[in-house]
Amino acid sequence: MENQPYSLFSSAETEELTFFADLILPIPVPRLFTYRVPRGMTDILKIGARVIVPFGKRNGRVLTAVVARLHNSPPTQYQARYISEVLDEYPLVTGYQLELFRWMSEYYMCPIGDVMNIALPSGLKISSQSKVQFNPDFDYPELLTEFETVLLTELKKHPALSYDELERLAGEGGNVPALIKSLISKKAVIVFEEVKEKYIPKMIRKVRLNRNYEEREQLLVLLQRLEKLPKQQEVVMRYLSHIPMQRDPTLNQKGLDKTILNQDEELSQSSLTTLLKNGVFEAFEIIQPRFSDDSPASSVEIKLTEAQRAASQQIMAQFEHQNIVLLHGITGSGKTEVYIDMIQQAIGSGSQVLYLLPEIALTTQIVVRLQRVFGDKMGIYHSKFSDNERVEVWKGVVSGQFQFVVGVRSAVFLPFDNLGLIIVDEEHETSYKQHDPAPRYHARDVAMMLAHWQQAKVLLGSATPSLETYYQAKQGRYGLVELFTRFGEATLPNIILVDIKQEKKQKTMKNEFSSALLNALEMNMERKEQSILFQNRRGYSPYMQCEDCEWTAECSNCAVSLTYHQRAAELRCHYCGHKEDVPRICPTCGSTKVRTIGFGTEKLEDQLQIYFPNSRILRMDLDTTRAKNAYQQIIQEFESGQIDMLVGTQMITKGLDFDNVSLVGIFDADRLIRFPDFRATERAFQMLTQVSGRAGRRAGRQGTVLIQTNSPQQSILQKIIENDYKGLYEEEIQERQDFNYPPFSRLIKLTVRHTDKAISHQAAERLTNELTDMLGSSRVLGPEEPLVERIRNQFLYDILIKIERDKVNVKAVKAYIQERINDILTDKGLRQVSIVADVDCL
Repeated sequence: MENQPYSLFSSAETEELTFFADLILPIPVPRLFTYRVPRGMTDILKIGARVIVPFGKRNGRVLTAVVARLHNSPPTQYQARYISEVLDEYPLVTGYQLELFRWMSEYYMCPIGDVMNIALPSGLKISSQSKVQFNPDFDYPELLTEFETVLLTELKKHPALSYDELERLAGEGGNVPALIKSLISKKAVIVFEEVKEKYIPKMIRKVRLNRNYEEREQLLVLLQRLEKLPKQQEVVMRYLSHIPMQRDPTLNQKGLDKTILNQDEELSQSSLTTLLKNGVFEAFEIIQPRFSDDSPASSVEIKLTEAQRAASQQIMAQFEHQNIVLLHGITGSGKTEVYIDMIQQAIGSGSQVLYLLPEIALTTQIVVRLQRVFGDKMGIYHSKFSDNERVEVWKGVVSGQFQFVVGVRSAVFLPFDNLGLIIVDEEHETSYKQHDPAPRYHARDVAMMLAHWQQAKVLLGSATPSLETYYQAKQGRYGLVELFTRFGEATLPNIILVDIKQEKKQKTMKNEFSSALLNALEMNMERKEQSILFQNRRGYSPYMQCEDCEWTAECSNCAVSLTYHQRAAELRCHYCGHKEDVPRICPTCGSTKVRTIGFGTEKLEDQLQIYFPNSRILRMDLDTTRAKNAYQQIIQEFESGQIDMLVGTQMITKGLDFDNVSLVGIFDADRLIRFPDFRATERAFQMLTQVSGRAGRRAGRQGTVLIQTNSPQQSILQKIIENDYKGLYEEEIQERQDFNYPPFSRLIKLTVRHTDKAISHQAAERLTNELTDMLGSSRVLGPEEPLVERIRNQFLYDILIKIERDKVNVKAVKAYIQERINDILTDKGLRQVSIVADVDCL
């Protein structure tokens, strides 16, 4: 793979050759598309550059594509069309990225166009829209109908109109597509594609004094001249108060943000307009980076404890002979400080650094800490940012503005070309796995491949590593460094199991709260300390049911019950988004006894307000954090002490650090432990340990964790109390080996979908039989209906394939699976079936 910009011609002797480009198009077709390179583009087109190409029918849409290969071999299957336009003088996609796209396409069994589509921020893709304009050569009005005449009259008033604009003009009575088709046949209009880049730089409008007044003498003359115009003189004086030209005349060229003068209520805006008109001031625009570069790294010095320094030194020593190292550090051990030390060393050597976090909620707190150290050297990349903000980070990596980027899983696609270190924090987190759409990749694994190509090092960090990662470390394939002391003399919390079955018998439960938890919350309030309450289910109640006939409100599109959301006063499907009004009576029997069953974070929040009316309570879940800055606002309020209790889902378990949290309450632990999945025990240990770790992070004060459970005797709960990760690992790894689950095998899940259940089952059975014939029944399990067997009106069947890591050619198996899938998709009777491959499924 060539990593440098590549020009088509190396000498004048080749100028007469016709060249072609193999392009990656953002469509789900498993191949590249060959286009002809116009002669005017031959000297500027480079591998990795974006281009605009026509696609589909002759007057079809246009797409943004990326150049993957340049050559002089025309396609044999079709006539190559011409590239329309080159968008980049210098490639925005590196050679390493193109290699990554190819690998992901093959490994995750998806078209390379799907990889490119998710890798590039939408602001770097081109939007096309059909436009219609009047044909100036048209001179036959007698051919037009009355309605066409009206439409053409409107078109003459504008340079061009879009289809949407024409539909608004035509109203309900006009069939715009038919009208346009008729006008085209009469040669009355011209239809063309208007293409525009979605990325729009942020422009700042500024004003500055005319250069003639930069000299002191001329400026005094101006002020004297304006003495008779006091309002204009005041505008100039106010400008000078912001831009002290008297001390440094060169400051004038930077100018002043015009909004500062516009928003000054004491100034006459008409006077400013007059000064601009008369040339005393001049207006201009500059491109303003959305990530302010006026906050250079401060002099904050990270002081490592003895344990942290030892961990950092061990990591560096292991990097001498290992490319991947696992830092296994308990919650609150100060892994972030170790990361900062590693980042500083990597940047000091001139390398780029990527720091991955599993959730945006985590970035809010950690980013502030990192910015104090790295300032404007650091870029931030996640999905809550706008298209334009993400494009600026992308271009900032290309230009070298950002040597260090912190982001979520999609940050692995940024155009790094000199990576020295990748940190994957909380590497066990399921958020690193993308489920929809394709590619269904795991950012941790992609980061390892990216590091391999760029000869970078990878540091994985977690208090509760995934069993697969810990196994690789114990086998010696990864380095292993352990950090088992909490930072600053803080101690691990005291974990107490509350037997809610016993409390129910004694009738001491109040709704979802045990008496032990309510008493602990009250004592915490008296001490003016904060509490976190964890329930991994949002909404008010998981479902509504009739007490008389047991009717349950279910989604019309999916085989799930509808969740009741009290604030919105609606029933909502968390799979497809379907919403319904809350029924007052049972639609089956007419009973008025329709009740909510179970509880979510919204219900807990309401009950807490009843029990603690004087407390300040906030909820943090998907419903309360949809806005761009919602995470940041909630965390800031809690961190500043404005909030007494924080109720939340799993997003509150991930790395948040609050000094004043001394109590954590956990609801519904049994549901996590008994979830029907081979990873359920591991996941429950990770989640409960992580949320427990939010308590008692201040030195000199031990936190308390109350876990409400119906079965306090469960062995997994004892391991959580004792923080016995190694005990969990030894039990689980033996079971994984006995039943050939990861890390001893690779899993590929195939999900067959169709709106007709019989057809879906037929396709799944056929695929299972064909795979079993080649791979054997021990490796192919299914087909079976998943827990939710219908989503968005499609019936689902899962097929699970287990492939031994060391005995089977995985690449050949995937190729065979893809052939069998293609056979089914090309069968006339099964063409509407869709089959989704999920490699390394979770």
